[in-house]
Amino acid sequence: MKIRDAMTRDVCMVRPDQTIRDAAHMMAELDIGALPVQENDRLVGIITDRDIAVRAIAEGKSPDTQIREVMTAEIKYCYEDQDVEDVTRNMGDLRLRRLPVMNRDKRLVGILALGDLAREGSTQDDASEALCGISRPGGQHSQTAQRH
Repeated sequence: MKIRDAMTRDVCMVRPDQTIRDAAHMMAELDIGALPVQENDRLVGIITDRDIAVRAIAEGKSPDTQIREVMTAEIKYCYEDQDVEDVTRNMGDLRLRRLPVMNRDKRLVGILALGDLAREGSTQDDASEALCGISRPGGQHSQTAQRH
């Protein structure tokens, strides 16, 4: 199965000059945990509920802090024509719960989350494998304020 068959296509985005309050409100309204960040029609980062909690609130930042101050700028992504099995293995190795999905022109076309894989019967094993990798303790994405 290809990523395009499992991903979520309708992705809302934010700008880096918006506030983390804006991002948090949008996440609450949409019941999601991450938003891609775009600037000048290009993907420049991703902000997650975890970024807001660990990099902003835990550090005493204001709700009016701009997204660019706490977003993850080093973007990991996958391509829509890649195989789900390869991408989910990579998600486990990198300890990522979601990945932006790009076309070969490097334009955002969707997002792939563990929830997308868990709902699709044929990819549930891939979701389990990725979750096992993600759930390993420690590493780059542990409970620190350090950027990942």
